[in-house]
This record gives sequence, structure tokens and C-alpha cells, in this order.
Amino acid sequence: MLAMPWPRRTFLQSAGACLGVGWASSDRIAEAATPLPPRQFALGLVTYNLAAQWDLPTLLSIARTTGVAALELRTTHAHGVEPSLDASGRREVRQRFADSGVKLWGLGTVCEFHAADPKIVANNIETCKQFLDLGAELGGTGVKVRPNGFVRGVAPADTLKQISAALAACGEYAQTLQQEVWLEVHGAGTADPKNIQQIMEHALPSCVGVTWNSNATDLVDGSIQDGFARLQSRIKSCHINELYGRYPYRELLHALRNIAYDRYTLIEIPQKLPPEAGELLLRYYKALWLELADRV
Repeated sequence: MLAMPWPRRTFLQSAGACLGVGWASSDRIAEAATPLPPRQFALGLVTYNLAAQWDLPTLLSIARTTGVAALELRTTHAHGVEPSLDASGRREVRQRFADSGVKLWGLGTVCEFHAADPKIVANNIETCKQFLDLGAELGGTGVKVRPNGFVRGVAPADTLKQISAALAACGEYAQTLQQEVWLEVHGAGTADPKNIQQIMEHALPSCVGVTWNSNATDLVDGSIQDGFARLQSRIKSCHINELYGRYPYRELLHALRNIAYDRYTLIEIPQKLPPEAGELLLRYYKALWLELADRV
């Protein structure tokens, strides 16, 4: 018998909550927003951490059979899609995606631009450019980067400006490749939507946007309304995690419908699972996602 990644009773109780009345704040939003426009976005997967140990053929096979439409490939993971790939390896990866029917949505990097040392920032910009080159060759859409907190002794406003300047440099390069740069809402302090908004308010190329990351720090009185309103015009990608937790996913998914978001919401959950267990989880996950996204 295949082991579940959490106790069976816990899963069934959580699934029942999602499939039943839902969370009160989310239902209030749903009622207020009806009728909603049709859903235009699809379900994808970030390979951190669930699929971290799966090779690329396994990853694509499971995505196809579970109805996961797109992948964001995290750097350093077992599928090995890195800037170090030679020309032959890049052709092979591109062909595998083409054969599978699964979209290579983007590449998830750990490039970050908050460091006090300008050499570190410059190195991260260059690494981002290498991933942009790779993504363009593989047929991806963009590259995810992140802020990762503030630096002691540096004014937060100065750090936010520095991150924005680095994003501008990456974005200008991305435009030459018809790629995008997605800033993940991430990091202690920097994950506050108000701070991400400040970064985005500087003059940035249109190809630079935000990856909504479904953080607890998004919530004000249990709702995402304030943070989402601040960032909605810049949302180019979206990470979602445990649908069976307390984050108001019905509110988020309905908010994405209301802004005609037509990209992907990508599963990013902490469990590392072997392929069989991961496939089972993805089947359950998609059923919950469809209920939360489509039920009005």
C-alpha cells in the first residue's frame, strides 16, 4: 500500500473542508465577486521540493498523466536543467518537452540582489542572464529570481532600490531574448507586498514582473485583498502551496479570474516524495484546485 505524505485522516478532513463550505473569508469574497469571468489559467508545478529528486523523463511523464500543464524547473535538482548544459543537452531537453506536450514555463533560480557587496550582486545578475539564455534556447517564458531579506546596517529603502536596479539590468537583457524576469514575493521583510510594490514602482522593463508566492504575510485580517491590489498589475506567475491549509486560496484563485490572469498557478509544496507518492498527491491536488478555482 502506498504511503501518503500526511496521515489519511488529516488529508480527508482537510479535503472535506475544501470541498465543502470552504473558508468563511474566501466564501464572502466569492459571493461578492459573482458572477466571475471564466478561468483562463491552468495548473503547473514548481519542482521545489516535491519533484526535486525526479529525473526529467519521470517528471514529464507524471505531469502529463496528472494533467499538470506546465513546469518551473528549480535549479540544483535531479532533472539537471542548468546553464552548464551543452548544445546537445539543450536540444534534448527542448525535444523532451515538445514530445510531452507539457509547457516549460520557466527556470527557478536562486539569484538575489539584496547583498551589501556589489560584486555579489553583479555575479547574481550575470547568473540570471545565463539562465535567461538557457530559457530562451529551451522555449521557456521566464526566469524566477528573488529578494531574500534586508541587510543589517543598510536602510531598507536603499536595498529596495538596489534590487530594482538589478532587476532593470536583468530585464533589459531579457527583452533581447523575448524572455521575462519574475521577482518572487520572498524573504524576511522583503516579502511584504508593500515592499515588493516599492521595488516595482521604479522604472522597470515591461518584461519584469512578480511571482505571487502565497505567503502568510500576504494576509490582512485573513484576506489577501490589500496585497493583491498592490501587485496585481505586475503578476506574471503564481506559486501556490498546501491547498488544504489556512491560506484563502478560493479568494486568490477568484481574484486571478477577476483580473483575467491567463498563465499558470504552480504547485510549490515542501514534501519531497518518490514518484509514485508524488503522482498520487498531484491527482488529489488537482481535484481540490479545480473545486477552489471553479466553484462560485
